[in-house]
Amino acid sequence: MEIDNNVLSDVYTTSKNEEKSEKLVPKFWVDKYKKEASKNWDLFYKRNTTKFFKNRNWVGREFPELSFESDLKQERKVILELGCGVGNFMFPVLESNPNFFIYACDFSKRAIDFVKARNLILYNHEQYDNLRCHAFVCDLTTDNLIDSIPSRNIDVVSLIFVLSAIPPENHYNVIRNISEVTKKGSIICFRDYAKNDETEIRFSSTTAQHKLQENLYVRQDGTMSYFFTLEYLKEIFEPNGFFEFVDGGYVARETVNRAKDLCVDRKFLQARFRRL
Repeated sequence: MEIDNNVLSDVYTTSKNEEKSEKLVPKFWVDKYKKEASKNWDLFYKRNTTKFFKNRNWVGREFPELSFESDLKQERKVILELGCGVGNFMFPVLESNPNFFIYACDFSKRAIDFVKARNLILYNHEQYDNLRCHAFVCDLTTDNLIDSIPSRNIDVVSLIFVLSAIPPENHYNVIRNISEVTKKGSIICFRDYAKNDETEIRFSSTTAQHKLQENLYVRQDGTMSYFFTLEYLKEIFEPNGFFEFVDGGYVARETVNRAKDLCVDRKFLQARFRRL
């Protein structure tokens, strides 16, 4: 994992943008955005279909448990992908690893419909079936994973750019939900937006109201984004003995937009946790 724990040494430093008091979105709209989270993501996939996200070929480099390199001698591994979208991680992994079975869920029904349709096209199945994967609609804050997955069945969990779309008051419930379907010793692979990422700074500096509460912002399309610190992440994973921290830290990346001649500094948080 390409991680530098010093990249965000200024996480708790007040920036010029944060010195001014950010005006919060009115409570009515805060409640509305939270209540309609799945609806807003459904509309996102209606607009963008399967064309918005690229395949996540980088995941295997960052998390060896989710490697794209095939190993025919490897024992069957059961993976849970939370927030699977339209399958940009799931299908490349399945094609590379014949011994993987993937449970994949998203709280957008439209996204899951795209996954099932893509499965039909790629594997020429007469109908969607569960030979290599099982995709299902699930709101991690209210639906129990154990209703769709056998207890203690999962070897590896992909929790990548998912938790940020969920309000922080529900984060602990999501972790508890995951704990009910993971085996002892299973690994949770986490990556998401970090505090002081360029996107958060942009949210803070604009005149438009984006801030819903501390570290939680809303985009123009109504979808939400939370920005994490490592300390907070440990606080939601480690209580009650569900998981232990394995390794992790902050990751800095430069994103280049050649069309606009822009170079943007992105900051992410990446970590692994082990089921106890």
